Amino acid sequence: MRKIIHVDMDCFYAAVEMRAHPEWRDIPMAVGGLRERRGVITTCNYPARKFGIHSAMSSHQALQRCPHLLLVPGNMASYKAVSLQIREIFHRYTDLVEPLSLDEAYLDVTDSPWFAGSATRIAEHIRHTIEQELDLTASAGVAPNKFLAKIASDENKPDGLFVLPPEAVADFVYQLPLTKIPGVGAKTAEKLNALGLTHCHQLLAFGEAELVARFGKFGALLWQRAQGIDEREVQPHRIRKSVGVETTLLEDIQQPEQGVIVLAELWPELVKRLNERTIKGLCLKLKFSDFTQTTLSRRTSVLDVLLAEQLCVEVWQRAQGRSVRLVGVSVELDHDTEDNTDAERQQLSFDW
Repeated sequence: MRKIIHVDMDCFYAAVEMRAHPEWRDIPMAVGGLRERRGVITTCNYPARKFGIHSAMSSHQALQRCPHLLLVPGNMASYKAVSLQIREIFHRYTDLVEPLSLDEAYLDVTDSPWFAGSATRIAEHIRHTIEQELDLTASAGVAPNKFLAKIASDENKPDGLFVLPPEAVADFVYQLPLTKIPGVGAKTAEKLNALGLTHCHQLLAFGEAELVARFGKFGALLWQRAQGIDEREVQPHRIRKSVGVETTLLEDIQQPEQGVIVLAELWPELVKRLNERTIKGLCLKLKFSDFTQTTLSRRTSVLDVLLAEQLCVEVWQRAQGRSVRLVGVSVELDHDTEDNTDAERQQLSFDW
């Protein structure tokens, strides 16, 4: 039986900004561009969330909901530096730390000598240390596996702790909404709802065979998660699967030729981030004016800008008259030919 902690910083980017500017703590503020420029909200503080603002929302829509919203540009160098300080704190308690992003991580404290092995006390002490040393708050979840720990960390946000002991798992999962399961997005939830499935206990009655027949491998995963099962181990050295760059445009563009120009601007940054690692695939991403998005991929071992331009033209056909507000390009890394355990690199936007 493992003891897993999931630590998630509270509105991390916004919190770092508010630490530098205490006068912003009680007013609605968000990280994600400037009023005179288009952009997407990366995160926002809790006063802003009262207006219905959330990450991935366009800054234009956020300003419509809260005209007096303070918008500040991101400072990724600062966030990275603070993230390293947070990880240093994690490693005081265990070497089994798996970062998921700059602001969250899994910790396996099963064999930790701290506090006589009490995962609850370790999690509380980590939260206290982060607040005392960094003047930031974190929420944490304690559970027997990664799936449950991640859900638990969201139960008492912000600045909270939720502990799910093994004996409470069955009751907790029984009433768990399916939308809490990672991978169950809006479209999958819609398909499940059409089958009368909204909570985990309904999946158990539905049956594993039927789930697999309708959803394939993901159906088998749903069956496991509905029982609170997750055998994944905490991986201190997560293998990075892709590297990418993208940009939200100041103004929508209409023609694929314009997209090719944007792609040419992104390309040098992609090459820099790839850092001579080998690849096995190339992917183009477009987000349209209605905020839907699409991708088109090709298998390739060569980082070829001409192929990227071709993909850009091909994927543009899906626009069907819509303008494009975001262009992105990424590569799938080939781990069969190299040992890449760089968990520090993040897929960051090229521009706001």
